[in-house]
Amino acid sequence: MKKLSLLLIGLLLIPSLLLTSCDKGDDPDVVLTPTFTVLKDYMINNNLDIDKILTSPAGAKFVQGAPAEADLATFLAKYYIIDIRGAADFAANHIQGAKNVPFANILAEGAAAGTKPVLVVCYTGQTACYATALMRMYGFSETQALKWGMSGWNPATAGSWNNNTGDIAKDSPNWKYTAAPAPMVYSDPAISSLSQDGATILKSRVELAVQEGFKTVKNSDVLANPNNYFINNYFSSADYTAFGHFDTANKILPLTLADNSYKGLNPAPGAKIATYCYTGQTSAVVTACLRVLGYDAYSLSFGMNGLYHSNSAWTSNQWGVDSKPKNLPLVQ
Repeated sequence: MKKLSLLLIGLLLIPSLLLTSCDKGDDPDVVLTPTFTVLKDYMINNNLDIDKILTSPAGAKFVQGAPAEADLATFLAKYYIIDIRGAADFAANHIQGAKNVPFANILAEGAAAGTKPVLVVCYTGQTACYATALMRMYGFSETQALKWGMSGWNPATAGSWNNNTGDIAKDSPNWKYTAAPAPMVYSDPAISSLSQDGATILKSRVELAVQEGFKTVKNSDVLANPNNYFINNYFSSADYTAFGHFDTANKILPLTLADNSYKGLNPAPGAKIATYCYTGQTSAVVTACLRVLGYDAYSLSFGMNGLYHSNSAWTSNQWGVDSKPKNLPLVQ
């Protein structure tokens, strides 16, 4: 009789165990949205597409040039300035009121800024632009980078730009003047998350990008071996041919999520997407966005200024010609 009772109890428990062991994660009929799609839709719907990172919804561009001397006091009062250069260089010369902050701490420092917009300062403007893009995606939408970095502030701190312009592309067999190829259409990058919430995914992706640091590639490496990279020229069609370009270079501009033009980029791990622009500053912003989205992306350091500084096609953003350092005060 006792054995029969135990058997009956066991039979009654089996259905309840089967029911409680099944949840939504085990249901073969539940299809989760790909992480990339969740992230893409969230960024589009919250004004965080690539073009909105370059120019905020309020109209603030990602860079801010050094002010005229007459406007210096207003400029300094407006911004919460963080300088991400090395401690020794900061101690030698910096902007009045600036705070020396390691790149790894930029997100925490953004929260400390209160109601002031953050201005990020580096040596050349390139790392600051990368930081600015990540901070904008993290919620600090009015963050800006000091254009040209400390090189644009004072001649005494302009060495980083003065020493890195050049003409290595001028007579290279890998520099071409052909029309841009038609873009291919690729699949989306494969990224993963335990979350199906866009805000949570974006937060973790930005934090990862900060942890990894600014990813760059040397112009000489790309010029010597263009086939080792998926090169994207971030120029207008006219400038693509007027300046010339790397052999095999693509031209995907505009580059946004909303219009699916991002699908012209190769999402494969190890594809090494090398984006270049005129100064390395816009390409830094684009690269930050692409890395958050899951691309193996890099910014080409110093842009066209480092590749072909004497090119006759220049109309603006040519270091040392139309773009020169101001002579603004430095603090030690």
